[in-house]
Amino acid sequence: MGKVTATSLPHSSLLFQQPAGVHGDDFVDCYAKPSSRPLEEAAARAFKFPAWVSALMRLRNLLVAPFGLNTEITSPNRVGIFPLVTRSEDELILGIDDSHLDFRISVLRQDGMLYFATWVRTKNRFGRFYLRLIMPFHVLIVRNALSRA
Repeated sequence: MGKVTATSLPHSSLLFQQPAGVHGDDFVDCYAKPSSRPLEEAAARAFKFPAWVSALMRLRNLLVAPFGLNTEITSPNRVGIFPLVTRSEDELILGIDDSHLDFRISVLRQDGMLYFATWVRTKNRFGRFYLRLIMPFHVLIVRNALSRA
């Protein structure tokens, strides 16, 4: 099983190769745990959210819809609710670009560890406010997802 711990994202991650790049003022966090599960299986288990997370996502969508934020994922190529942006043999990059922020999620298997990282670039004042508002929920959800993986 293994304990989920906060760590640095390995520099081999595709997140560092995204077209926009990762800059000093971007938000990046990473959690890891030992795992021997195949990448796709780990990601599928992680993003099969429990009822409390699904309820939070529905509430989020109701609250942000009046602001014109993305509330519906239409991409057919996704992992759980997140669109697949790119992949390699050892990593999946998921994410969305929206009016207030862009985000990417990395699910990386390397050296017997499974890493979940989130990169966020805010685009405006509302994006910065939104990121601060969801941060406590983000940490709970990511740690919970990785523990299921």
